[in-house]
Amino acid sequence: MKKILIVEDDVAIAEIVRDFLEISGYEAVIKGDGLEGLNEALTGVYDMLLLDLQLPSMDGFEICKKVREAGLVIPILMATAKVEDVDKIRGLGLGADDYVTKPFSLPELIARVKANLAQYERVKSLIEPGEVVDNKGVQIGNIRLNESARRVYVDEVEVELKTREFDLLCFLMRYPETVFSKEVLYERIWGMDAFGDIRTVAVHINRLREKIEKDPAHPVHIQTVWGAGYRFKV
Repeated sequence: MKKILIVEDDVAIAEIVRDFLEISGYEAVIKGDGLEGLNEALTGVYDMLLLDLQLPSMDGFEICKKVREAGLVIPILMATAKVEDVDKIRGLGLGADDYVTKPFSLPELIARVKANLAQYERVKSLIEPGEVVDNKGVQIGNIRLNESARRVYVDEVEVELKTREFDLLCFLMRYPETVFSKEVLYERIWGMDAFGDIRTVAVHINRLREKIEKDPAHPVHIQTVWGAGYRFKV
């Protein structure tokens, strides 16, 4: 049974969501305080985090950021009363996978929960025998990435990456074989700063290839899908 952590300070909403999740076949735990929610996410074992933005002690953006910095690879679904695009972009840029806008319908919420859990399962199924995916990092082929330590190794030799280069590689390796457009990568990686030149995505892709590919001109891992975007090839 999949276990979902609900971080929501509105008790009535939290209990309704919990009950509906349980009726739908999930186990759900509620935390009403931001800091308590973060501690529970980092110390417990959960398959998904359902996260409100407006919380006491620590807001949902900060929780999302710290969960990703800790290297936890689980879906994060943000539930927010805010409708501004900048808030959605910020959440996605910090590592959220999806969002629902309050007031949301419970069937829609369950549909998004199922879709995001299914996406993570598909990603896991793409990993070949001998490769490792866990809550601390990922290894695909000769590339090993440790999210919590923010370190990357190619053939067990550490490679130094700048902040955005690491974030971009980390995101692509979380979703191997998935094609992402430049626009999506720009929003996910640059977040709040995603109001500049989208061509910076191609620049960072080229820099990554120079650092992790044996032949950057003929990349094995970071591939261009013409007319669509980029993917990390297993």
